[in-house]
Amino acid sequence: MKAVKGYKWGRKNLIKLAKTARTKAGAHAYRDRRKKKRDMRALWQMKINAFVREHGFSYSRFMGAMKAANITVDRKILADLAVNNKKVLAEVVAGLKK
Repeated sequence: MKAVKGYKWGRKNLIKLAKTARTKAGAHAYRDRRKKKRDMRALWQMKINAFVREHGFSYSRFMGAMKAANITVDRKILADLAVNNKKVLAEVVAGLKK
């Protein structure tokens, strides 16, 4: 019953409803921990794509050029650079164009 403390209506004090609510909450939490990873990767890709399009690349061509140049920086770091440190990423893009 400690796990369902704070739930609404009968799910907090009726045993049968509390068990169901706890089970479903666990299932949703498990699913959404994985979904969060997909959502964050999609967000990083959007940030990178928006930045590199301003510099004449598409996302796929940029990532292909990164791989061909053997530059292994993950999308999380690239997205952070695209938002917070544009000069550094602009230099990387300029280097890949050559």
